[in-house]
Amino acid sequence: MTVNIREFAPADALSVNALAVKAFEQFQNAYDDWPAFKTRIAGMSSLAGAGELLVAEIDRQIVGAVVYIGPGMPKADFFQAEWPIMRMLVVSPDFRGLGIGRALTEKCLQRARRDKAQVFALHSSEIMQVALPMYLRMGFQIMSQAPSIHGVEYGVYLKKID
Repeated sequence: MTVNIREFAPADALSVNALAVKAFEQFQNAYDDWPAFKTRIAGMSSLAGAGELLVAEIDRQIVGAVVYIGPGMPKADFFQAEWPIMRMLVVSPDFRGLGIGRALTEKCLQRARRDKAQVFALHSSEIMQVALPMYLRMGFQIMSQAPSIHGVEYGVYLKKID
């Protein structure tokens, strides 16, 4: 199986939005207001206006996505303005374990290097039992707590860019 990572196109919006919901459904019992959270993530494609939305495809099917937000771009207050960050890394449950999440994260790190950043940040939660260990293996370290989202605790993770 060949994974192709490319820039988001407007025609991808419905697929990306559905993928975001599908990727987070396993956590629905962890969020104290799943319907509100689901509505928020179901608009993932709108993040293309805030950064660079990348999609991963296998046989022309979108199976993963992530948003890279560069230094100086608007982002949550718990991130420093000069930090590039990634948001909403999602991988279809049917395609997990193939390295798609890591490949998308690496593409974001490449963009951070392109932007001459010294560090790269993200926020994640301990409920993310696949993603969080992957980030830690990639060299991310907990920096601070982030505000909880609908009752789920999150942390800010930072990686020095080599």
